[in-house]
Amino acid sequence: MKQKKIPMRKCIGCDEMYPKKELIRILLDEENRPVIDKTGKLNGRGCYLCNKPECLERAIKTKAINRSMHVNIGPEVYEELKRSLSDA
Repeated sequence: MKQKKIPMRKCIGCDEMYPKKELIRILLDEENRPVIDKTGKLNGRGCYLCNKPECLERAIKTKAINRSMHVNIGPEVYEELKRSLSDA
């Protein structure tokens, strides 16, 4: 029997490949603010992060979210992302 292919994505914090379902997807909404896509089905280009807080900190420090989304993100948005990741 054929093995089902598991889609892999790279975490922008630690640059390691993980199965897509294990990562958290971040994308831009209509107002160009990053939001967490809990369903994984929202329209738009997204980036992926591990569930680890150190990956989010590393992505903030290296401005990886800014680069992957091609948008300048302010510190208040990062705080909102930290809160929503801790709730998820």
